[in-house]
Amino acid sequence: MNLLITGAGRGLGLELTKQAAARGHTVVACVRDTEGAVALREAAEQYPGRIRIESFDIVSETEAQRLADRLKQDAFVLDGIVNNAGILLGRDGGIASLSLDDTRRTFEVNLFGPLIVAKHLTPLLRESESGAEIVVNISSEAGSFSGAYGGDYPYALSKMALNMFSKQLNEELKPRGIRALAVHPGWIRTDMGGQAAPLSPEDSATGILNLVEGTTAVPEETFFVDYAGRPMPL
Repeated sequence: MNLLITGAGRGLGLELTKQAAARGHTVVACVRDTEGAVALREAAEQYPGRIRIESFDIVSETEAQRLADRLKQDAFVLDGIVNNAGILLGRDGGIASLSLDDTRRTFEVNLFGPLIVAKHLTPLLRESESGAEIVVNISSEAGSFSGAYGGDYPYALSKMALNMFSKQLNEELKPRGIRALAVHPGWIRTDMGGQAAPLSPEDSATGILNLVEGTTAVPEETFFVDYAGRPMPL
């Protein structure tokens, strides 16, 4: 498979990239700062020809179009996209102390970024009668309406909106044999999740790639699942 993964420089995105390359897939690994992505460059050396590092800020339509043009020029057709890049801001405090700047920035990255990626890169996805091609939006249990816990407005609201986008995108792409899923990766030990998290990035990435490959089956009517393919409450 030819995969595009955003936020590939560290954490879950880096682990997804390494595991995908180890499984024999070719990965377009997208990061804002290629020079600072030392671990990603080391992975590319470990798996020569399987990891193509691209500089790409997901909130820039201009950069998205340029990336799409480069891939088209190379006749590089995609089988899957993993919108992994995301941020967590303004978690502490309630509505009275909410920073709207943090909220706007969070929506810009967590929602508008995947929208931009989908707009410019899904045209490069193969059409598939088997439904093997896929877009995975890395969401969160925080985006569950039924699980609202008060506060954490920027992150929770952006992920809930991402879930709706995933459903909308799934319905649009379905005639092309392409599926879109919102995936809760679990609480994982990354810079975002912290070291107290119970799940390793390795285990989460393994589960997500099983979803991408279709090894883990998800019922057609389901669009929000966790990394193991278990349905998440809406």
